[in-house]
Formats: sequence, structure tokens, C-alpha cells
Amino acid sequence: MTVHYQERGHVALITIDRPERRGAMNLESYQQLAEGWRTAAAAPTVRAVVITGVGDSYCAGADLKEFIPMVAEGARDRAEKGEKPEAAPASDDAIEGSSSDLTLAVLRGVDYPKPIVAAVNGPCVASGMEMLLGTDLRIASPDAVFGLPEVKRGLFASGGSTVRLPRQIPYVHAMDILLTGRHITAQEAMQFGLINRIVEKAELLDTAMEIAHAIAANSPGAVSATKLSVLDGFKTGITQAYARELEHGDKVFSAPDAIEGPKAFLEKREPRWTGVSQSV
Repeated sequence: MTVHYQERGHVALITIDRPERRGAMNLESYQQLAEGWRTAAAAPTVRAVVITGVGDSYCAGADLKEFIPMVAEGARDRAEKGEKPEAAPASDDAIEGSSSDLTLAVLRGVDYPKPIVAAVNGPCVASGMEMLLGTDLRIASPDAVFGLPEVKRGLFASGGSTVRLPRQIPYVHAMDILLTGRHITAQEAMQFGLINRIVEKAELLDTAMEIAHAIAANSPGAVSATKLSVLDGFKTGITQAYARELEHGDKVFSAPDAIEGPKAFLEKREPRWTGVSQSV
């Protein structure tokens, strides 16, 4: 196994383990990563997910020797036949398994219902960077680097970066990363707003788990509704986004947790949540 999955309380930990390839992913790795996302999404006790790598390796994208030739061949075949690539599927179908493993692995077009914390312990480039854009909170070690070097290789960042990156950081910074293909440091990434903070490597995973457990301590239904409402706002006009916000809110206010939360606060005790993460 090159991708490991385990659960620690209400938090799932997904670890990419290919240090000999600096975290570069082959087809098997993408399939295992996609399965990890599916498992965490379906697990009723999991309320948050942490994604990280091993040693000094996070995710350096697709393995150029094995994976890129296969992708290029597929693109050439479609071009010769005049076919268009398949559009990203509906997010719930993507998680359940009807989408390609590659699409789900990099969280492209997926409204993942549970919060994801990225603990970037090394190079986060190419599809590793594209996957990062599908996470919600991001911390990195001081030596981490980030980038989309596809243009330097005559390739294209088709894992969602041309869509998501300009929506997450200022346009000029996004275009700097996309068009120059250069790597940026962890310090630059924090200045750009790409990551939340920089943490010493020895403390990185523990810090990420602390963040995830803090999220998991909240009402899972309220947390997932909040995340999905934010994601809806990226996809629709403001009027429809406000309408969807009210729909998400009604689900939360009509659930038992909306009674348990205030009651526990008044009784000065920890709440006993019975709700689960919502799906789209």
C-alpha cells in the first residue's frame, strides 16, 4: 500500500507513503487515495480528515515515467476521435464511486462533505497542489514548497487548478504560479493566503490532528452544512447562494443537535451530538 488510512477517534488520517518517489503518484496510488476519500466520507463516526505524507515527502504529483504517458495517450485518442473529455460528475456521485479515481483523488469537482486539514510536510506540486486546493485548512512545514510546473513540461494543470486557484488567492498570485511554473516557498504560500500557517515539521501532524479534533468536537451536521454552504457560494450567483444558505440552515435548525447544543451550554457540559455529516 502506498496510501494508508486509519481512524483516530472522529478523525480519519490519510497518509501518502511514496518517499522513494518524493510522493509522486502512479495509477495505483491515485486509486488508493480515492478509496481513502470514499472511506472517510462514508464512515459515520468520522467528522474530519487529515491528509499528509511520510518523512520529507508530501505529494509531488503524477509519476512522469508511468502516469503522464498514459494521460497523454488518452488525450490524443480523444482528439483523433473528436471526443470531448467527460465533465466533472455530481459531487455525491464522485464520492460514491461513479467518477474516475483520478478525479476524486485530487478532489476535482467534488463537494467533499467533511472538513479536510492538509499537513504539508514536503513538496506539494502538480496534482499534489491541485489536491491541496480541495482541502479546507492547510498547514505546512518551513521547507515545504508549492507549485504547478505543468507549463514547464508542456503539460496542463487539468486537476482543477485553473478554476480553483484564482478563486482562492488573488488573481496576480494565481497567475504567477500558473504561468511561470515556479515553486513558491511556505512563507510565500502563507503571504498569498494559500496556507493558514507554518509549523515545525516535528509538530506538524500533531498540530493538524489538533485542528481536526477541534472541528470534530462540533456538531457534525452544522459543520458539514457550513462547509457545503460556502462551496455552494462559489458555484452559483449570490441570490441562489443565499437561498441555498437558508436551505442548509433549515436542516441544521430542525435537527436534534440544535436543541442539544444550547442545552449543553446552559447546563455547562459537553454536548452529546447525534447528528451526522450532511451530503449534497
